[in-house]
Parts: sequence; structure tokens; C-alpha cells
Amino acid sequence: MRAKVAALVAIVNVLAGCGTTTSAQPTPTGPGVLTLDKATPPAPGGEVGQASTEFANASDLAMWTKLSDTEKDVDRIAKLDVNKTVKGSMYFEPRTSAWFDGFRGPFVYQDLAGDILMHARVKVEGKSGGWPKRKFSLGGLMARQPGSYAKPNWVSVTIGTGEKSGQVEVKYTQDGSSKPQEVPVKSGWVELALARVGRVFVALYKEEGGKWKVGRRWPSTLPDALQWGVTAYTDWDSYSTLKKDATKGNAKLVKGQPDLKLTVDFVRFLRPELPEYADPLNNASVSDEVLIKAMTPAGA
Repeated sequence: MRAKVAALVAIVNVLAGCGTTTSAQPTPTGPGVLTLDKATPPAPGGEVGQASTEFANASDLAMWTKLSDTEKDVDRIAKLDVNKTVKGSMYFEPRTSAWFDGFRGPFVYQDLAGDILMHARVKVEGKSGGWPKRKFSLGGLMARQPGSYAKPNWVSVTIGTGEKSGQVEVKYTQDGSSKPQEVPVKSGWVELALARVGRVFVALYKEEGGKWKVGRRWPSTLPDALQWGVTAYTDWDSYSTLKKDATKGNAKLVKGQPDLKLTVDFVRFLRPELPEYADPLNNASVSDEVLIKAMTPAGA
């Protein structure tokens, strides 16, 4: 059942685009405080659970759709397979590409509606190991509004090389304007979570052996049905003079020096829910600790 967030409409009207959390204290007539003991992890199984993929068999790839096939775009995927290049995993290698403002990159997805938690375990490397050497070489999770080429709308949480190597990038793009933020992350396997509850998006991440951290909370006006899936892109510098012209950049395959390998251990879909009185855009109503419990799988 879709969670109904109290006072959310008013907050969304105030916080346009890539929003930030507020710390205003809850009031008797506004949002209440969700305590840790009252928060519940997302529900597994059900309708969205059937979209989960463990990548144990090559046939699992058939569950995923390439954006370049459905929306007639340039195919910017150099290699994509399941349980072949890396046993028990999806392997994803992009050509020179970008997801930024109006620029489009590779994307494989499933069509899902309602409140969703997408949880994955991923590893990003350069072709010769270590972090990718080319700027803005990132891989991870994305939720995208279908058919939004003219005015792109999507949200993502990825890892790799951004402005610096070893970064988690959280990014909201509204009507073709991207607002990214980066935080350092250790190399190796990283768990990522991208969730939508009502009209709020949340990005979370966890380093191997570490604890979950909240990357970002955003207000969102994206539609109920979205494309939920996996993306990887690389080598922004090779766009050269095309960096200011997304139309020309999207029209052809840019030759460059792609340097990214994405390995995905699993992608699991669950149903998150928050009580009506909780406002996840207000960290006085829903703290990071409570949000993490509500937006990550039990035991993850």
C-alpha cells in the first residue's frame, strides 16, 4: 500500500528540484516523530519482489530491457551479460557516455509502479583495475521517468570516479537540470539503495563491512510508474566541444577512452512504507537512523 506522507504536498511546493532536508521541529498539527522502534523495514516479496534478480543464470538478462531498444537511442553498451564474464553477476561495460543534464547514457531497467526500494550490491573498476581513470565514470542505480528525452527526469546513486576517484554520487535531474553531490567511498563492493516513498526519493549506500549511510533525500514530482534499473557511463572528457550541446552529443556514438567495468551481484525490489504522520524530508521527524531502518532490507 502506498505510504501517505503528512504535510508532504506543502513541503514539495517549497522545495523545488533537488531539495534538502529540513530540521524544523514537528508540531501537534504537523508531522510527528517516527521513532526507531516504530519504523519497519521494507516488505519483501509480492508483486515487485518478482522483479528481483540474483543473476545466477544467463537467462536472467531477459528480465531487463535496454533503454536504447525501447526509446530508439544510440546503443552505448559495449558489453552486457549475466553469469558469463563474472559468475553469478551481471557484467556491464559502457562506451563513452554520460547521464548529465540532457545527455543520455546506457540504462537497463524494469517498469515498476508505486513505492519502491531498489537494493543492489555493486563493484566499479577501471579496465585495468582500481578506480576508473577517466572523469565521471560511474555505475549504479537509477529511476527514470519514461520518455523524458525532451525534459529528462531521473534520480540516481552511483559509485566510481566523479570529479575525484572513489566517490558515491547522488544526483537528481529535473527537466534536464542535474544537481549532483559526491562523497568519498572505499574501493570494493558497495551496497546501494534507491527508494521512493510517496513523493520522496532517498539514496543510501554501505561500504563492505560498514554501516548504511544516507546519501541524499529529495522531494519529487515524478509519476507513479518509472523505469527502475542499472546504469553505467564513462569518459566525460571525450565529449570535448559537445559538452554544451546535448542534442549533438546524443545523436551519435562519441569515440573516446571508456574506462569502466560494473559488476552487479544482485538487484532486489521491495515495498517500503512510512506512517502517515512521518515526514521524511524533515530530519526532526525522521532521523537518518530511522530512515535507514525504514529504507533498507532487514538484516542488510
